[in-house]
Amino acid sequence: MEIWINPACSKCRSALTLLDAEGADYTVRRYLEDVPSPGEIREVLERLGLEPWDITRTQEAAAKELGLKDWPKDAANRERWVEALAAHPKLIQRPIITADDGTAVVARSEEAVRDALSR
Repeated sequence: MEIWINPACSKCRSALTLLDAEGADYTVRRYLEDVPSPGEIREVLERLGLEPWDITRTQEAAAKELGLKDWPKDAANRERWVEALAAHPKLIQRPIITADDGTAVVARSEEAVRDALSR
């Protein structure tokens, strides 16, 4: 299991605390420093069963600068969204846990972290 985190994020710290309390075996990826490639983002999206706009933090300054709220959310523009997430990793929702069974969850709640642990 791997968890993508921003150490400054309280939701990320809470997820790590719960993983530690449960004795989980996991790897931490500080995704702002070890930026995911477009291919890795596509893989995580497939594991999540989501589209790139579903995991985009649209209130970030970079999202506003890019005008993301006006970008079409369709198949024709999917790659544009993926490239934006790779170029501006702060836009990626966090934390994301990739579970051992090949799935993933956006672990913003205790319930979501426990879901990942149960897989």
